[in-house]
Amino acid sequence: MLQHQNTASRPFRLGSLLILSLLAAAPAVQADETCASPYMAKITGQEDFVYVWTLGAEGVGDEQDKLVTIDVNPKSAQYGKVVHSLSVGGRNEAHHADFTDDRKFLWAGGLDTNKIFVFDVHTDPAHPALLKTITDFSAKSGGVVGPHSFYALPGRMLITGLSNNRDHGGRTATVEYNNNGDYIATYWQPTADNLQGAVKSGQFADGYNYDVRALPRQNLLLTSAFTGWSNYMMDFGKMLADPAAMQRFGNTVVQWDLQTKQPKKIFDVPGAPLEIRCAWNPQHNYCFTSTALTSKIWLVYLDANKAWQAQAVADIGVPSQVPLPVDISISSDDNTLWVNTFMDGKTRAFDISDPFHPHQTYEQKIGAQVNMVSSSWDGKRLYYTSSLLANWDKKGADNEQFFKAYHWDGKELTQQFAIDFTQAKLGRAHQMRFGAYSLYGLNPPK
Repeated sequence: MLQHQNTASRPFRLGSLLILSLLAAAPAVQADETCASPYMAKITGQEDFVYVWTLGAEGVGDEQDKLVTIDVNPKSAQYGKVVHSLSVGGRNEAHHADFTDDRKFLWAGGLDTNKIFVFDVHTDPAHPALLKTITDFSAKSGGVVGPHSFYALPGRMLITGLSNNRDHGGRTATVEYNNNGDYIATYWQPTADNLQGAVKSGQFADGYNYDVRALPRQNLLLTSAFTGWSNYMMDFGKMLADPAAMQRFGNTVVQWDLQTKQPKKIFDVPGAPLEIRCAWNPQHNYCFTSTALTSKIWLVYLDANKAWQAQAVADIGVPSQVPLPVDISISSDDNTLWVNTFMDGKTRAFDISDPFHPHQTYEQKIGAQVNMVSSSWDGKRLYYTSSLLANWDKKGADNEQFFKAYHWDGKELTQQFAIDFTQAKLGRAHQMRFGAYSLYGLNPPK
């Protein structure tokens, strides 16, 4: 039986209570990606770079996973160009990455090898350096496999796992490290046979995991659910044709106590809920997620009785056609939700000013396939990448691998530039995070 582990003392908790109260009282600040942790240091104004965590592809360049740095400041002479590429050795199924709360270091994970790569992005933001590679994630965590989401807390990093080393299925946990890269604790997802005190509000308590997000003002932590190693490393077509494999997807969102990391309530959210995006307005106590297999937008909200609930509130495209929603991005004013769908290569904008009744207002085809979307805080710039998973990306001519930058005027997306990652011999473009000289008191080189 996979058991809860917690070797941590919690010296930061009292201090973080003060941070929570300050965040609740403070107005929204200018920042970069609207998916960023509220604890994270923020970029004010124009971002200078987008860091792209990129999967190595067989027969493409050096075939290694790498961190690619793209200049995205229109005032720069290098605008629209790759200014740096740092390979990390081998193909690890590079997937997600994010910054520590001080934003000096970018943590990036490999879903297959369980390696975590820590990059220094503050010494020279245009040329990140590989500072440390954590190779014992699975051993230290008690058997967690597939480091996925990285989410900054004060002095800490939460890392969701997608699988376990017992059966490579979907039962897994969230793992906590400090910013120095030291293991702190493992928090296993509640299951039907070990609810850990959580309330099972519906049919499911599957123990699956995917993303993690927090609303500090409500002491809320949410996790979503996906699938295990045996599925995400399988060929996509083969998996779709395997009835047993198609049953191995998560159907839950879990409410946790942010401070104690104890699970409180398990919501039925059928169809593999992926990214979670929470409202920024201090008066808006809700978060969104979307389900990959059932193509729905779900709202997790605080009701009139101060209890958290989950409700499906909109369809994405035509669900029966399985457009496969992937990444989502919420605007800083909580009025727009961008939703990407992998199979048709489209991005869609939903008006969420009434969170219980989202409605689509815009769509555009980005490519033959599209996965991630990152939005600037002012909502004027959106960036897109193409790769989902190495074995799930499309084949042949539809295997487009790109980074694309767009301007949004509130009515239309206008492409500013695009980089063909295959032609540039870089690989499969996946996760994006923003960088800026100003964050570290630096001036761009002349």
